Amino acid sequence: MECNENGADGAALRGLSVVEFSHMVMGPSIGAILAGLGAEVTKIEPVGGDSTRRLLGSGAGYFPMFNRDKRSLCLNLKTEEGQALARRLTARADIVLENFRPGAMDALGLGYDALVKENPGLIYCSAKGFLSGPYEHRAALDEVAQMMGGLAYMTGPPGRPLRAGASIVDITGGMFGVIAILAALEQRHRTGRGQLVKCSLFETTAFLVGQHMAQYAVTGQAANPMPVRVSAWAIYDVFETADGEQVFVGVVSDAQWAAFCKAFALADLESDPDLATNNRRVAARETLLPRIRALFKAMSKADLLAKAEAIGLPFAPITRPQDLFEDAHLRASGALAEVHLPQGGQTHLPALPIEMSASSRGAAAQVVPAPGAHSHEVLKSLGLSPRDIQDLITAGVAA
Repeated sequence: MECNENGADGAALRGLSVVEFSHMVMGPSIGAILAGLGAEVTKIEPVGGDSTRRLLGSGAGYFPMFNRDKRSLCLNLKTEEGQALARRLTARADIVLENFRPGAMDALGLGYDALVKENPGLIYCSAKGFLSGPYEHRAALDEVAQMMGGLAYMTGPPGRPLRAGASIVDITGGMFGVIAILAALEQRHRTGRGQLVKCSLFETTAFLVGQHMAQYAVTGQAANPMPVRVSAWAIYDVFETADGEQVFVGVVSDAQWAAFCKAFALADLESDPDLATNNRRVAARETLLPRIRALFKAMSKADLLAKAEAIGLPFAPITRPQDLFEDAHLRASGALAEVHLPQGGQTHLPALPIEMSASSRGAAAQVVPAPGAHSHEVLKSLGLSPRDIQDLITAGVAA
């Protein structure tokens, strides 16, 4: 089995074959992570291409971000011939991914129960809105899960639930899907058999807000939305600088407090016994913060950032997503991969945020495939002749 285009010899999942039936974000994110780890991922798109390719606005980045380095095969799965070709692919695959509505894959003869008969070692990952239970047949989206899972309540100010500013549940849910797949692969090494694994949006959201559930269990007090929460640290906020910029600064230990006071000539605060420990500083936050705000307001952003870095404080400039294209650290570390777009041109997008000593990072350009860019290649690998392939295309079974 060949690796994907950027799979180096040390790619962790080199040699694994993945067939992906998915759209939008959650399912494609699973395939994107597996492809980034070296697996060969073949994405099955409808004739004409995945509709995700044509989304506007906030959806315009979904396809290039989560479908790089995959092979694209366009099949009409509403035809018996298209379904048969898909089954020939899945019969020799290690992993199948899907994130369509409950029952959709079964109706096409491509559900787990059907495919495992021909491929007992198959690991079949279904990404859904909900795991098994009363809600399992409901449709869901990232925003639905954030709203009903408590995340939107925690993100916005009181009375104004607000979704997070990225598809965080889709992506994190996809990550849990990858974790389940890798666990199933390890189990297959021992048993020789695959299995059905599932990941979901709602249960992922519940896991993400589990810390707030635990807070309630421990203290008996409900967690307040993040904009009005009682912080665990006195200095842990966004501050304005003299040049009208904003910077986040945190002081999260007693040692950092001492270093902070010395660096900013706050001897009276350092010697104050009422501020000697973190919990005492939290209790004094309402009187402490105005002085710190005034101190930072008199400094430029550059000076504040430089001093915070010299001390070793947690700090961050307030950055927009588009600013990350020019981030010095991301550019120097190989964290931004060169990506060639199907409509022409290229950009740089975040690579997997991991390092592995046996694999290169950001070593080769990635390609977002045009619809059906690999149809001939994939169908030929199934033993079809050029004439057979052309007949399928003429009949609208493939494209």
